[in-house]
Amino acid sequence: MQKYVLGIDQSTQGTKMILFDSEGKIAFQAAKPHKQFINDRGWVEHDPAEIWSNIKILARQITQENKISARDIVAIGISNQRETSLAWNKTTGENIYPAIVWQCARGAAICDELEKRGLKSFVKENTGLPLSPYFSAAKLAWIMQNVPAAAQLADEKNLCMGTVDSWLLHKMTGGKIFKTDYSNASRTQLFNIKSLNWDEKICSAFGIPTDALPEVTFSDSFFGKTNMDGIFDCEIPIWAMLGDSHAALFGQGSHAAGEAKATYGTGSSIMLNTGEKLIESAQGLATTIAWGMGEKVLYALEGNINYTGASITWLVEDLKLIDSAAETEKLARQSNPADKSYFVPAFTGLGAPYYDNDATGIFCGITRVTGKNEMVRAVVDSIAYQIYDVISLMEKVSGGELVNLKVDGGPTRNAYLMQFQSDILNKPVAVPPVAELSAMGAAYCAGIAAGFYDREKIFAGLSWGQYAPNMDADEREELLKGWSIAVKKSGKW
Repeated sequence: MQKYVLGIDQSTQGTKMILFDSEGKIAFQAAKPHKQFINDRGWVEHDPAEIWSNIKILARQITQENKISARDIVAIGISNQRETSLAWNKTTGENIYPAIVWQCARGAAICDELEKRGLKSFVKENTGLPLSPYFSAAKLAWIMQNVPAAAQLADEKNLCMGTVDSWLLHKMTGGKIFKTDYSNASRTQLFNIKSLNWDEKICSAFGIPTDALPEVTFSDSFFGKTNMDGIFDCEIPIWAMLGDSHAALFGQGSHAAGEAKATYGTGSSIMLNTGEKLIESAQGLATTIAWGMGEKVLYALEGNINYTGASITWLVEDLKLIDSAAETEKLARQSNPADKSYFVPAFTGLGAPYYDNDATGIFCGITRVTGKNEMVRAVVDSIAYQIYDVISLMEKVSGGELVNLKVDGGPTRNAYLMQFQSDILNKPVAVPPVAELSAMGAAYCAGIAAGFYDREKIFAGLSWGQYAPNMDADEREELLKGWSIAVKKSGKW
């Protein structure tokens, strides 16, 4: 009988479940979106109950529709949207507030207050992260300050707070297990990446009780078992948990220092593996934990961009300029080369490498030749420009030049974008045969931890498509100069 590993990727837009066979190939997959709640203040939330319901629907679908017994699944690996923050009742498992999504900047005033208290440098030095509402700490602090049930449960020692992985694990194990892994903990801005513990001083500054936070362990640990609330006919061991960007880095096979990848999703994460060396990052980048595996913790430099794929979603759902993301490649190719318009997607400020919370989105450089095709092209191009900015800073900080960039995520199917990315970077771009590297990375990690996969063999079977740069140096320089001007127009830079 064929055996499988189940990769679960709980991402910003929805949840995916993918079954990988004994050779690491995709056998079956299913996906289900969930609603995005955005109010007039720009607050972004998810309904945890909807996400949990969707996960159970997918669990039933991927086994029953494919006539797979849960007994044929040897392990589960979980990847998740990071920084998105939840609080729930430890006893009942019920959430006390919607999930506050990583894009939501409602904690800006909390960060401003900590900066006034002189804690900005201390936070960056010990967590590796620039003080920002992007990360979990300010979101959880907001819940503590604004949701009465949080303080009450904290007093009763009955409060759980964490990221999606720890919440999902708690749900999947029927409230038995409350853990997170090093990769996710390092994204909360509450975890000391040097001592590898929740930082008491920082947690206190944000008003977060440390006893409400999960136990932190290695990414390839045994995280308990699940029958998915009775849907599976047996309990399946959970052998891996990683933040989605970290899982993608692992799935890309970027296991050595100096290797980098970019994940194109709702936003984008650009991550450079620095091995066991912790590199203090410059303004605009984060130092983070890549993962903890085999009793070793590896570090990475990372730049996080708020809006990449989400900008395409904006074109479809809000502007209704196009009907689907699939149209963008054709329209970009049909755009007038004489058009020099730019789009800066600072819907909720700018992420790396600017971290300007006050920046606002703009179209600029518009002329009479600017039309629908040109506006779509400008939005697509903004993805590549933002990633260029982060890669350039990473090379400067690390002191090394990247040979190529490995990429993953849905937008990598857009051949126009991938070629433009290669041209702007002036580097080859490597695209794997599987777009969903986060689920694959988590599944591979779980399969290796369970002894089902051989690490060397499973990664030896991967192959990448290649895009090579094909742009004149003068044209590249002119385009990048125009982008720099557009970014400066969007904010205080």
